[in-house]
Amino acid sequence: MEERKESLVDKIGMPRIIIISFFLILLIAAVPLGLSFTGLLSDTIRRWAMYGILVLAMVPAVQSGIGLNFGISLGIVAGLLGATLSIQLGFSSPWISLFVALGFGTFFSIFLGIGYGQILNRVKGSEMTVSTYVGFSVIAFMNIVWLSLPFTSGELIWPLGGKGMRNTISLQSSYGDVLNNWLAFDIAGVRVPTGLILFFLGACFLVWLFMRSKTGVAMSATGANPTFTKSSGIETDRMRILGTMVSTMLGAIGIIIYSQSYGFLQLYNAPLMMGFHCVAAVLIGGATVSRAKISHVILGTFLFQGILAVALPVVNNLLPESNLSDVIRIIISNGIILYALSKTKGGSK
Repeated sequence: MEERKESLVDKIGMPRIIIISFFLILLIAAVPLGLSFTGLLSDTIRRWAMYGILVLAMVPAVQSGIGLNFGISLGIVAGLLGATLSIQLGFSSPWISLFVALGFGTFFSIFLGIGYGQILNRVKGSEMTVSTYVGFSVIAFMNIVWLSLPFTSGELIWPLGGKGMRNTISLQSSYGDVLNNWLAFDIAGVRVPTGLILFFLGACFLVWLFMRSKTGVAMSATGANPTFTKSSGIETDRMRILGTMVSTMLGAIGIIIYSQSYGFLQLYNAPLMMGFHCVAAVLIGGATVSRAKISHVILGTFLFQGILAVALPVVNNLLPESNLSDVIRIIISNGIILYALSKTKGGSK
């Protein structure tokens, strides 16, 4: 029997065709509503690059066999700790402040990632359920920590003798927009944040190199076939911990890059749903619970953030008195996750 050739629709996947079409329709519809086409496109590019590393954190997690890392909140917390410590130290150079934040955040995330990986090794088969619980729990725990840290910087704590950290901390006096403004330029009215894009693509390239190294291949083999990999002499538990640690590190780096572009650090419950947005983005790009690639991250983040960047202003313009924009954000992210998890058995598109 002749094998049926895979059509273009099969290769791309019908859900992604629908999402791409929806994104293009929204862009076209924005013009007659009086919204700036170039402004929306600029915002999409910025959001794509600022959120990309957080989504990239899904790749080592999926490839190592722990599945979609809903517990990326651990990495986010490590990054926020590093960022607040950098602000407390009060460096005059924004570049030094940024890289100190990245250094501290990465350092904290290594230890959290190792501990998190050991937990996931004890609950094999239920990783995504446990990671969701871990993600919510660490955010709740950090609500207490943020109130207890002995920081003294006026940028961090409540004014007039208040105790605890602010909900929102401005980065304009430290490293806000430092990557966005580096080598940035305008083309046909579209703002291109060159430094931010280069940092994101550079991180993608480093992860791509790592995944093709001997260790990265062993880690991917662990996720694909742990029994065979173990029989080949590879310590599968160690590979799973490594994947979890790298994912947590990328989460820490990602939240710092996201925050410098956003201009603020948001503490307490603000990062609670970030893990769901990251999962939704990588699934849009074509990833499954057992396989994820860099291309899935790049495409999925652009589509997910693009839809949010365009859909929300369009809805607000059509129905200015409604709260539908938040409803649409929830429907888009959770709907994509639900669809992908329903296809888990076959791992299909």
